[in-house]
Amino acid sequence: MANEVTVPLLPCPSIDDVVAFYRVLGFHPTYQQRRPNPYVALRREDLHLHFFEIAGFDPEQSYGSCLVLTADIEGLHRAFATGMRAAYGKVLVSGTPRMTRPRARKNYDGLSGFSVIDPGGNWIRVVHNVETVPAPQRTSTGRLARAVANAVVQADSRGELRQAVRILDSALARPSSDDDPVELVEALVYRAELAVALDDPETATDLLNRAEQIVLTDDETVRAAPTFENAADLAAALR
Repeated sequence: MANEVTVPLLPCPSIDDVVAFYRVLGFHPTYQQRRPNPYVALRREDLHLHFFEIAGFDPEQSYGSCLVLTADIEGLHRAFATGMRAAYGKVLVSGTPRMTRPRARKNYDGLSGFSVIDPGGNWIRVVHNVETVPAPQRTSTGRLARAVANAVVQADSRGELRQAVRILDSALARPSSDDDPVELVEALVYRAELAVALDDPETATDLLNRAEQIVLTDDETVRAAPTFENAADLAAALR
């Protein structure tokens, strides 16, 4: 048979908190009950997420996760970010809930993805649909780009933020004259994002200032534009 639909059923400590958060992202409830067990079904266009409430559930201990396959990573992230800015005045990059930035995933054949960590501690992993998106072209990368790629696997995919910090700090502590300035900006801003997530605003501010002071050519400025957009979101989160 074909055309079956699979809908993830995820745990949370409060369906009310889940509904409030996902409304910010453009979802709406299609079904909700309190008895015999608290339960809610949420929908955003063709995206369906269902949640059940567990009294005393600790989001920090959650293993809940699911994949969202899409042909428009950037568009979906932009829509979620717009909702967050309207509701919270900033994109949430630390604590629970939060959202990561779209980045190429070394452990997903180089395709881009981002994650939403919701109030239940569930990781909603948004990735490119490999059936609709061509494989990325393989390009040579410098040592800083490799460090960022390894750090992304640890932090954005596995939630191991401190391991990602160690990778980036090691790379940034050994500057090289042939480092790509754009890759340096990306490494500094991503390290700043990790500092924000780890509640270290002083380090984050210092790293963002360092990134801002790097001299770029016009072409390099264009290449670095998405990274500086991320830096602006981080600066807003620090205010």
